[in-house]
Amino acid sequence: MTNRPDFYRFHQGERVLPFAPAEYDARLAGLRAAMAAEGVEACVFTSMHNIAYYSGFLYCSFGRPYGLVVTATDSVTISAGIDAGQPWRRCHGDNITYTDWARDNYWRAVRSVTGEGRVIGFEGDHLTLVQSQKLEAFLAPKARVDIAPATMRQRMMKSPAEIALIRAGANTADVGGYAIREAIAVGAREIDVAMAGRDAMEREIARRFPDAEFRDTWVWFQSGINTDGAHNPVTARRLEVGDILSLNAFPMISGYYTALERTLFLREVDDASLAIWQANVAAHEYGMSLLRPGATCAGITAAINAFFEERDLLQYRTFGYGHSFGVLGHYYGREAGLELREDIDTILEPGMVISMEPMLTIPEGQPGAGGYREHDILVITEAGAENITAYPYGPGFNVVG
Repeated sequence: MTNRPDFYRFHQGERVLPFAPAEYDARLAGLRAAMAAEGVEACVFTSMHNIAYYSGFLYCSFGRPYGLVVTATDSVTISAGIDAGQPWRRCHGDNITYTDWARDNYWRAVRSVTGEGRVIGFEGDHLTLVQSQKLEAFLAPKARVDIAPATMRQRMMKSPAEIALIRAGANTADVGGYAIREAIAVGAREIDVAMAGRDAMEREIARRFPDAEFRDTWVWFQSGINTDGAHNPVTARRLEVGDILSLNAFPMISGYYTALERTLFLREVDDASLAIWQANVAAHEYGMSLLRPGATCAGITAAINAFFEERDLLQYRTFGYGHSFGVLGHYYGREAGLELREDIDTILEPGMVISMEPMLTIPEGQPGAGGYREHDILVITEAGAENITAYPYGPGFNVVG
């Protein structure tokens, strides 16, 4: 019988990455500084966001484990044989392919880089119980350190190259927004409008980044009662005159998600709805004025809470007022330390990227029923904040059809 290896290296083709090698080297240098500070000898990353952040490779699991092992000298992605040479072409550093001839060859590949009996950094917010037990069995760590908080803090501060890519994403979201607006019509289905926005954004990404991998760009376009939740899926509901509409365009570029969210109405808007909409727009503008270096997430949240409380609307707020942007998607990544919520005391600094997105949901049966949402992306600068979203908000532009 042919001797079949537990793992091997399958490197073919030219390497194509979202950023220059120096960008990844700088990220790894920052990680290694955090590792040294916490006494970590080797990190075993399992999440899509950290593997992508430090290597450029965004995996597709389909039930298989993937990883990135970082030591003081090495950076090695661990991928499944089904992906052949693609992980190596799309990663910075080395790549090892594990086989499925024997159970747990993934961990044998990891061990070939880490060795045994070392201090292992892991992601406490991602490593499952099953994989945690296998880490113990195969690596026999001397100690384990949750490195996830340190990596989150590092990801919160964006490099100039990251900001340039995020800016391109915001521009692409604007393209999607205009395509969605153009597709809105009485009788159109939510899904048809959503597809128009998605197709426009994918074409724009392909134009701007012809060497990228294209995946995961999507649109949530909601109408009527379907606007009550920010993440409600698209349906085949047909649009009616007077409907409240929610435009949510989400381009994905090399693992970096950006967003555009707007409230619209179809042809006409009643007085009660207009009053709620204008109040949410005012909160949005007020919130953006608060985004500046030195401000705290909790302090900004408290100020917007007071703004809504004065208008007897705070009870209709459904979530925090904004969050960080970077390596982030609808099923991976979260820089929870940079969210505009009452329990986050993070101080805003230049180089952070954050949204302002107040939302009010008025229950069915009440005047102005529906979900109202405006969303812009801002880069914190030395002088304040730069809004990189251009699509207009408010009734003047968004009563359409």
